[in-house]
Amino acid sequence: NGYGGFAKDGKEYVVILSPGKNTPAPWSNVIANPTFGTVVSESGGAYTWLENSHEFRVTPWYNDPVKDTSGEAIYIRDEETGNYWSPTPLPVRGKTPYVVRHGFGYTVFEHTEYDITSELWIYVAMDAPVKFTVLKLYNRSERPRRISMTGYYEWVMGDTRTRNLLHIRTEADAKTGVLYARNPYNADFSEKIAFLDAGNLRAVTGDRREFIGQNGNLSQPAAMQKKRLSGNTGAGMDPCGAVQIFMELQPGERRKARILLGGAGSEDDK
Repeated sequence: NGYGGFAKDGKEYVVILSPGKNTPAPWSNVIANPTFGTVVSESGGAYTWLENSHEFRVTPWYNDPVKDTSGEAIYIRDEETGNYWSPTPLPVRGKTPYVVRHGFGYTVFEHTEYDITSELWIYVAMDAPVKFTVLKLYNRSERPRRISMTGYYEWVMGDTRTRNLLHIRTEADAKTGVLYARNPYNADFSEKIAFLDAGNLRAVTGDRREFIGQNGNLSQPAAMQKKRLSGNTGAGMDPCGAVQIFMELQPGERRKARILLGGAGSEDDK
């Protein structure tokens, strides 16, 4: 159809997006288990829910078939040059083609930018409320590279973001580095907790204004102009969850980083 088609074995639907090329509407993959799930489009736009896809959205569903607006985003940045891009076609599109593979229970994005090849895997655990975002990087250049992976998530913790954002409180665990979000004013889901886990080598923020910047947007976020996220969390702010992972790649080396987005039924389950 000019955009993609099924692989020869029929197990994946493959979309190839050359520079400036977009599908006529979001072509999405629904990845879910009985209690937790996510929708991922070919552009990388996504939303995630816990238990109820309408009443308890963890991140927002914008229902925008034109812009494919998303409350989730992944960034790759060269820490030496400051160049940054997304391993997905949005929000910061690179200069070379993207290959998107929708499979049963997973979606993969393949891309090469500034001699860094990325392979982003998104999938959901079969028996736990956890979404895995796994980024595999390969240094094709002949010099060492310092690279960061940043994941950004707008919290909803209810049905709509506008109704709940004033009540969301974020908190980073000092020992594990896990970032938690909760909405105690949601009458039906007051005990529910969402979390982001990127391991120990990370920086975090719960402040959306810090991440995007005044009058900014996800295609040019203020966070990509700063060395690292501030660690600011708490209540009374425009809430988000953002985590940043730093790594070094020698010439020809392959490395992997991962972000876990998940939910827990109560404080005792986290």
